Amino acid sequence: MKPLHVTIGLCLGFIALVVGLFVYSVTREPLLSEEELRSRGVLLLPVPRELPDFVLETADGEVFDNASLQGGWNFIFFGFTNCPDICPTTMSVLGQARKLLGERDPSAAAVFRGILVTVDPQQDTPEPLKQYVQAFSPDFIGVRGNLAQTATLATAVNVAFAKVPLTGADGKADPNGYTMDHTANVVIINPRGHYHGFIKYPQQADTIASALQTLASNF
Repeated sequence: MKPLHVTIGLCLGFIALVVGLFVYSVTREPLLSEEELRSRGVLLLPVPRELPDFVLETADGEVFDNASLQGGWNFIFFGFTNCPDICPTTMSVLGQARKLLGERDPSAAAVFRGILVTVDPQQDTPEPLKQYVQAFSPDFIGVRGNLAQTATLATAVNVAFAKVPLTGADGKADPNGYTMDHTANVVIINPRGHYHGFIKYPQQADTIASALQTLASNF
């Protein structure tokens, strides 16, 4: 009887494996080709680019440098907390993508990092910056530094930003008023800490989630 039991057990195990693979193939999010990614605004570099040495600081006061980007897929947005529209919209989409990954693919969610690098450190002090980013997802990270430090990283990933003075009702420049112009791309840094590509504005949560799953599976 033992051989029969073993045979039946092996057959049942094989059937379970086949059914499991079939269910996975039907329910998993399909991977995207580079052309499909491009059509959704995800542009990848032909060869990922090493970043220059930089040193910034998280909102918790910890060092944020090249080593901080290693080990996960980093989706970085350069913006500021007083931004009226593009920044909260983009950060909200990143938060939705993080939630979607948690439901769809927990292993991919585990390597997803949402990061806001402020381009307005004058106003974005640590505590408000931390509260801002964590409003979109509890594990998101706020990063800051002086303008020169920030520019080192921003320039390396093709992001530009500048302070723009505001004018008063009389048409004259307000000495205390300004806003920030900045590139609206979401920058992708791979687990080696290299610049891998970017996602053009406006971003979509499903696109970000699918891009991460595709990139992680091919890396």
